[in-house]
Amino acid sequence: MAKIFVEAYGCSASFADSEMISGLIVNGGHTLVKDSSESDLNIVVTCSVKDSTANKMMHRINSLKSKPLVVAGCLPKAEQNTVEKITQKASLLGPNSLGKTLQVIDSTLRGIKQVALEDSDLSKVGLPKVRLNPVIGIIEIASGCMSECTFCQTKLSKGDLKSYRLGDIVRQVETEISEGCKEIWLTSTDNGCYGLDINTDLPTLINAVTEITEDFMIRVGMMNPMYMPRIKNELIKSFDSDKVYKFLHIPVQSGSNKVLNDMKRGHTVNTVKEVVKKAKERFENFTISTDVIVGFPSETNEDFEKTFELINEIRPDIVNLSKYSARPGTEAAEWDQIEASEVKRRSRVIFNQINKISLENNQKWIGWKGKVLFDEETSEGIKGRNEAYKSVFVKDKIKIGQTHTVEIIDATTHSILGKIVS
Repeated sequence: MAKIFVEAYGCSASFADSEMISGLIVNGGHTLVKDSSESDLNIVVTCSVKDSTANKMMHRINSLKSKPLVVAGCLPKAEQNTVEKITQKASLLGPNSLGKTLQVIDSTLRGIKQVALEDSDLSKVGLPKVRLNPVIGIIEIASGCMSECTFCQTKLSKGDLKSYRLGDIVRQVETEISEGCKEIWLTSTDNGCYGLDINTDLPTLINAVTEITEDFMIRVGMMNPMYMPRIKNELIKSFDSDKVYKFLHIPVQSGSNKVLNDMKRGHTVNTVKEVVKKAKERFENFTISTDVIVGFPSETNEDFEKTFELINEIRPDIVNLSKYSARPGTEAAEWDQIEASEVKRRSRVIFNQINKISLENNQKWIGWKGKVLFDEETSEGIKGRNEAYKSVFVKDKIKIGQTHTVEIIDATTHSILGKIVS
């Protein structure tokens, strides 16, 4: 039996995969170690969403390849040749091939490279796991997506939508809670299209999960705006439950309908505006997170200004800002690209504005008093989340998994600071 080091990068679905890989490792009789210096074999669960991330992955693969290595996740599925240029010996495990984890590990330990990139029929719901955070249960509700975005490698990595059965997900949530989880993340490549292939939808799933009687909170993960029109009314209603964080992650990507069409996003700017309006009308406190790409090949200065104006109009609390990078295998990678210096300029303009808006949004919380679920220990203190999933830091000596009444006393660009009052 071997000592194995596992680390993960990227989205919450990638971290969920790493938890399941770790669970399969322990069930298989191996031991997990916390540092690669102690290991017999290393596993890195990769992300390939943009150039800077992929470059980081390649550097990490290079630093881990002195020992038997398994490269898992999106990068080997989307860019097998890229990985094999760095290391010919490493075994490869795709994001939908987790059922072969132990087989790949055993082969790699014997010095035999194994490539397991083909998708399997194995559902990720119900697999054993070792949690990265003992109070957070990350549950993948589906794999793949239904989009064909011209800039994105995710479809190349994860394929078409495959939703997991609602009853199986509910039972998994019950298991997570029984094992001590206080916060449940419902995650996938795109939550918005959940259930389209099995005759259900996301609001139905959320309502089913909120019927579980125990005390816990639900974070609903990213959903593309393309599928919002058919579910938006029922979705916002499903957030009425006190168990659901008032938080939506809806990536707009651009404020220009022309650019959105070139990206093949399948939504318009108004789609996002309407969802934001409905959420903020229904709830006093609601957190909006979005993603923006600047420098897409067909983005003109006028298009960029429309993105800037949209950010000012909807005033999102969180903006995941990316400079466009041409990802191998995607349609837009073949187009004429914008000068890097201009992409950098546009990114800087948006960056300064989103920081200004974020600070102003956070300052509005000063004086608020309410319940916070503390879910993470950080170097800045204990971090929790309030009803709107805002990051709240306190200096008090408490344990994660606890809920306390907190008064907000200060705010920064990225968080709000509080003190426990009960």
